[in-house]
Amino acid sequence: MRMVELIEKKKLGSELSKEEISWMIEQYSQKEIPDYQMSAFLMSVYFQGMTDEEVNGLTFAMAHSGDVIDLSGIEGIKVDKHSTGGVGDTTTLVLAPLVASVGVPVAKMSGRGLGHTGGTIDKFEAIKGFDVEMSEEKFIQSVNDIGVAVVGQSANLAPADKLLYALRDVTATVDSMPLIASSIMSKKIASGADAIVLDVTTGEGAFMKDVEDAKKLAHIMVRLGNLAKRKTVAVISDMSQPLGEAIGNSLEILEALDVLKGGGPDDLREMVLVLGSQMLILAGKTTSTEVSRQLLEEAIASGKALEKFREMVENQGGDSSFIESPELLMTANYQFELPAKTSGVVTKLVADKIGVAAMLLGAGRKTKEDSIDFGVGLILHKKVGDIVEVGESLVTIYSNSENIEEVKNLLYENIKIGDKAVEPPLIHAVITD
Repeated sequence: MRMVELIEKKKLGSELSKEEISWMIEQYSQKEIPDYQMSAFLMSVYFQGMTDEEVNGLTFAMAHSGDVIDLSGIEGIKVDKHSTGGVGDTTTLVLAPLVASVGVPVAKMSGRGLGHTGGTIDKFEAIKGFDVEMSEEKFIQSVNDIGVAVVGQSANLAPADKLLYALRDVTATVDSMPLIASSIMSKKIASGADAIVLDVTTGEGAFMKDVEDAKKLAHIMVRLGNLAKRKTVAVISDMSQPLGEAIGNSLEILEALDVLKGGGPDDLREMVLVLGSQMLILAGKTTSTEVSRQLLEEAIASGKALEKFREMVENQGGDSSFIESPELLMTANYQFELPAKTSGVVTKLVADKIGVAAMLLGAGRKTKEDSIDFGVGLILHKKVGDIVEVGESLVTIYSNSENIEEVKNLLYENIKIGDKAVEPPLIHAVITD
């Protein structure tokens, strides 16, 4: 085979065979195909799209380009959850111990964040001593012992996807639906879970801005998961405003703690119950969302979920004293309020811009080399539909610098106050096929 011929085929809209795609991914991973040719191929895909068979071939080729984790040593049906990203996405911090507390094993591999705030792994590292690096043997043993472990992804997990994503990032081909779907699902398939619940976010704080596009992406990923013999469900959730109230690593840990204690923001709690219910159904624990929801709510009310969170933290070397003393995680030197300039109703919170404000404080990374300041971030006191009086605090800003004018200006520009508001729905759809 010759790469130029495959580029030509895709440029003209022809379908590549599974064998052609496998050869291309293998050769590119071995640096036998140069970046300029792969860039040409990616751009051809961007304009011509891919058939279902091509997306399937690409996904499986990338999934098997490195380690494929074998979790058969863990008893029971292992269910993974993946979010396509958002602002204030604290769900895994609550879901992992909550779902484990009702007897469903959670063996989760997560990544680090590049953008608004840290990824799930960065957030857990805000807990003193919490170890996200674990051998595969210890990972499996931990889940068998206590029902849950959350660790960083193996460096050799779907390495072809890492290479392709880096190239997509600099060739304006990131927003290609077939490439998005194959990128996400190649990692999920290689991670070894038996079933997968996808949180596909939509809105200004999400990658997929349009609800219909989010549904199309969800259908592709559910099909890919099912073809890989992983029972897969997708929940289309709204990210036109941040989820919950906390944006920032330590702040999100404390917000997760509030939910596990029976409190926390209503939207975050609801999102956790929706996703958790789907995880229980896929694991065969229940057959309905109603029974699943009841089990999860009982686990929170009884304290079982909180105790499982403590057990998980301690099992991974973390200092759990913050559970009784949350102030231990409040490490920012400065705390500022952002007062409302007018009275009215909050009509809009532009999620991605508010996320950028948190990043400017140090809660996220601009580049891979940046370090994260765990203690900084934002607490939102008003969400869309809330009444606000002039002078009332819209946001509490946690910072390690007194110079926050840029952050304040960005927040004022992206928190809109008017006469009336339409609250966005939290859940748009559940995709099962």
